[in-house]
Amino acid sequence: MTANAFKATLEIIGLEYAKGIPKRELFSLAKEYQHMPVMEVVTLLQDENDDYRLAAVSILDWKARNIKTTEGEKEAVYKAYIDNYIWIDNWGLVDRAAPYVVGGYLFDKDRKPLYDLAKSNNAMERRTAIVSTYYFIRKKDVEDTFKIAEILVNDSDLYVQKAVGSWLREAGKQNEGRLREFLDRNAVTMPRITLRYAIDKLEKQERNYYLNLKNDM
Repeated sequence: MTANAFKATLEIIGLEYAKGIPKRELFSLAKEYQHMPVMEVVTLLQDENDDYRLAAVSILDWKARNIKTTEGEKEAVYKAYIDNYIWIDNWGLVDRAAPYVVGGYLFDKDRKPLYDLAKSNNAMERRTAIVSTYYFIRKKDVEDTFKIAEILVNDSDLYVQKAVGSWLREAGKQNEGRLREFLDRNAVTMPRITLRYAIDKLEKQERNYYLNLKNDM
């Protein structure tokens, strides 16, 4: 399985669709190519074509999810993502791979890399930091989500703001008390969109309470 073979197959599929290749087709093909060597996946990732880059992170994601993938292979997948940030330049690419490729790999390891990413000048690296914790949340481990959210709570980038709010909401499903503590400290100053995303699953009375704190600022 090579990058060129993938491109050729995707081109054939593309002939069937006048308005561009549907993501479902691209994701399905990526799954078929999940055994492609990581070096070949990186070739796809380092391409100007948006479909190839989305396919590349999708292949990395399938590799990370596969229970037969060895620890060494997972490390190679993780490094392929981390070493190629320049090509992972939109939120769709981040969200497609970060939870399992980054979060899944770091779950039982030192999580300092996430805190380094959270302090990056690159917005998509910062988004990666919070989005990667989705894997932890699924394992009922929410502490790093809240800690990284503290770093990013007043971020200036809209796509980071949305991610912080969304992941606070998801972590809050596991621990509402922890979410309320976070909101009590930060609701007044955090961006409104982050707040709205974070409180989305709270009862209406609580949502209004935190929104009114913001309004009274």
